[in-house]
Amino acid sequence: MGIVNDFVASYGFSGDRLSLRMAKTSRNGLSYHDFSKIVEESPVPEDSWADLLHISDRTLQRYKKDQKSFESIHSERILKLGLLFKFGEEVFGDFQLFKSWLFESSIPLGSQSPYSLLDTTFGMELVRDELGRIQHGIFA
Repeated sequence: MGIVNDFVASYGFSGDRLSLRMAKTSRNGLSYHDFSKIVEESPVPEDSWADLLHISDRTLQRYKKDQKSFESIHSERILKLGLLFKFGEEVFGDFQLFKSWLFESSIPLGSQSPYSLLDTTFGMELVRDELGRIQHGIFA
């Protein structure tokens, strides 16, 4: 995941240093260029990102046209989703398997698809927790 991999390579996958770097980037605003790298490597189609970011398609297109940086709140969400997608791909060991799982109904997630929960931070945490359970072989 382009920028996400850069952060992970520089600061390790977790820990305070990564979080500090992510906080700084969120505060300063993620560039549209970096956003597009995350989108290219994500399992989510580009036209679905506006919903995940709680902005209109038109606003997202303006960011693209003007090549401007995202506001802090959107930058943070993009980075969190990028990390979540990277983790999911690591857990499944295969991008296509992770993508399939992301869009399929999941009994442990209330028979909803993991993707349907990604529009809130609480939902992102639920998906991350479920990925952690899968990683450790705990199937509920």
